[in-house]
Amino acid sequence: MSESVQADQSGEVLRRHLRILEALLFASQEPLRAVDMAPYLGEGVDIALLLTQLQQEYAHRGVNLVRRGEGWAFRTAEDLGLLLRREEHETRPLSRAALETLSIIAYHQPATRAEIEEVRGVATGKGTLDLLMEAGWVRMRGRRRTPGRPVTYGTTDAFLDHFGLESLSDLPGLDELKGAGLLSGRLPPDMQIPLPFDGALRDDEDPLDPSDPGDNEVEDEQT
Repeated sequence: MSESVQADQSGEVLRRHLRILEALLFASQEPLRAVDMAPYLGEGVDIALLLTQLQQEYAHRGVNLVRRGEGWAFRTAEDLGLLLRREEHETRPLSRAALETLSIIAYHQPATRAEIEEVRGVATGKGTLDLLMEAGWVRMRGRRRTPGRPVTYGTTDAFLDHFGLESLSDLPGLDELKGAGLLSGRLPPDMQIPLPFDGALRDDEDPLDPSDPGDNEVEDEQT
């Protein structure tokens, strides 16, 4: 078989793989992980390389291929978002307590309810955390290895997707928050925005038990 024929066949396989990924991603409403797409491509396929190539092909189109945590999704190009915004269902806006709690979890994760309350300076009702989990933005990670074994909370890939972040490292830093007027310009010069922990359980966390409903944290933290 000549080199030109082999090259043509290799090119056909590549295009087929890219088309398969393209179809899977367009058909999914939620970001897909590489492991979710692997069964459709066969063994030995470099999915990361294919996704990078597909991302480059869509870089200047009306929709872009973006990464959201471990997942990938097609999203409207950022500069066209206002023109092509889909009709949004009316939803109840988050309360100030919910927004503060979400922000604290995002920057301080993994965080327990007691740790959230320490930062906020006020008690955090369990309903606030339930609301954030129902929205799909917050999840229970594990249990802290401290007396009472309180539940630890962290953000989800859905949180990244909703706020247009590729990873937690894309969260606004101190200068950006000041520029947006979200922080006072008279903050101590040595103040730093904490870096969230993005990954598997830390050494001070135990995994949740499969039978753990997670709703007995109030009793756990008071034990």
